[in-house]
Amino acid sequence: MSPQKYPLTTWRLLHTGSADGATNMAVDEAILTAVAEGRSPPTLRFFAWEPPCLSIGYNQAADEVDITKCRQAGVDVVRRPTGGRAILHTDELTYSIVAPQNEPRLAGGVVESYRRLSVGLVRGLRLLGVDVAQAEVGHGTGAPTGQDADVSAACFDAPSAYEVTAGGKKLVGSAQVRRKGAVLQHGSLPLQSDITRICHYLVVSSEKRREALRQELRGRATSLERVLGRVVPFVQVGGALVKGFSEALNLHLEPGELSQHELALVQQFKREKYTVEAWNFRK
Repeated sequence: MSPQKYPLTTWRLLHTGSADGATNMAVDEAILTAVAEGRSPPTLRFFAWEPPCLSIGYNQAADEVDITKCRQAGVDVVRRPTGGRAILHTDELTYSIVAPQNEPRLAGGVVESYRRLSVGLVRGLRLLGVDVAQAEVGHGTGAPTGQDADVSAACFDAPSAYEVTAGGKKLVGSAQVRRKGAVLQHGSLPLQSDITRICHYLVVSSEKRREALRQELRGRATSLERVLGRVVPFVQVGGALVKGFSEALNLHLEPGELSQHELALVQQFKREKYTVEAWNFRK
């Protein structure tokens, strides 16, 4: 469906700044819960991570990650509510979209809804001068939920269907979860730095295998800085993506804030889930 065929709709726009891993995941789940309850509008959120955080996919075994190395380096570890493999969140822009499952822009299954939403990412990145495309079906590991068929513990090892690529390499990695009639999709756009740093924090069979994994990642994934040859500030990237989503999906994005209900849910989810070892470090 072209943007002209979507009815003009208002979504809430949130810029929540930087937060630790537990807070960021609790915020996403709080919005998901509130949207499912009909107490919050569809929402597009942009955020960052401080300190750096390694997030583990919902079904991923925690023993694939070297928790000791993470703690020694001051890197948070948190388990996401979505699928996929480990991601090191640092020097990146992260987005999340939460909307009812019956929203026309999320029509269809996981792959089809991701195709629709990623058009907004593509439009925004092209506004920055990035030559991007959507990975073809069959190019990677399947749905953009990062299933366990991935060749390594790292999420950025290969693009899945309709994930955003530049020069054939994954630029934006995303994942999705659906609960009680609502959808959460969030994704990571590395702005700069060496994306292979995550390899230091993964449990691998040998240092030779670790170096091989670094080479694999360099060949399959990239960052905005590497594509453009320059660093683009977080605020500029966020502005371009706001415009991209607005144009591609025929949205009016109204700046807002988390509701008191959502803020209470954030504290609840942090306390009961995202700071609890039984959740984060399950085998």
